[in-house]
Amino acid sequence: MQGLTHIERNGCKKMLGLLSKGDILSLTDTVTNKMIAVESVKEAVEAILSYSNCAEELLKRKKVHRDVIFKYLAKEGVVIPSNSEKHQLIKKTLEFWSNATVKTEKVVVSQSPDTEAEQRVSVTAEAAGEAVFEPLALARQFCQWFYQLLNSQNPSLGQPPQDWGPQHFWEDVRLCLLTSINGQQTEEFHGSELASLRLLALARDERLLLSPNLEPHGLRALSSPHGLVLVAVAGTIHRDRACLGIFEQVFGLIRSPLDKNQWKIKFVNLKIRGQDSLSGAEELVSPALTCDSSELQLLCS
Repeated sequence: MQGLTHIERNGCKKMLGLLSKGDILSLTDTVTNKMIAVESVKEAVEAILSYSNCAEELLKRKKVHRDVIFKYLAKEGVVIPSNSEKHQLIKKTLEFWSNATVKTEKVVVSQSPDTEAEQRVSVTAEAAGEAVFEPLALARQFCQWFYQLLNSQNPSLGQPPQDWGPQHFWEDVRLCLLTSINGQQTEEFHGSELASLRLLALARDERLLLSPNLEPHGLRALSSPHGLVLVAVAGTIHRDRACLGIFEQVFGLIRSPLDKNQWKIKFVNLKIRGQDSLSGAEELVSPALTCDSSELQLLCS
């Protein structure tokens, strides 16, 4: 029996956490041919993971519904069209797991009771070293952390919101929000409290789900000699099952020596474009960045 890799096992465990108790118990009977008696959901999940021949087999089970896989991918910050069929979601999930690298798991685990989200945004001293520091690896890790955190505030996902707040921003952070939906509107916010509240409103109040494109054409990173790292990412915006348009977001990140050397957000530029302002449907499938490295370089100066 091939079994599941460590990454696949963790991913499947998260996905099974989205199923109802009845579906999990039923799935246990199917996977184990009713040969294993379980007394709790935890035991049922362990049995499912242990007796599944491979990840693809488990994902194809009827009890692992399409919506469950979609929700899992959204939480992990994986871009996928909202009208994707189950077999497409399975393919994307398997690709996501196969592309996962050890670097994304090199995080600083604090001895204090910090949240998992705060731990994930930290990187090891080795990864922070000048000789091995890779801005693109940090950018991918940061985007997975940020959009999972922000999307968790959306009540339509039906999950407990993670620890969002001004603590993830520098006190003098600047947020610039440009929306092109039925006309163009620009908003600007200064300070960690106002910036975090405005971004929170996008997910919690406006119920928007931001799905970043972490493929090469949708993600770019650049670092300055002074410690500023720029992360630019494109993606799609959803509400429930509807895809509303695309976004392009640029973050400026700087380490905070007073906060366990974690990366904190110095500025955010967010452009949102509705479907009415798009030239073609292709952009909705896998949106690409429009800003290039020279434009990012200007933000470093």
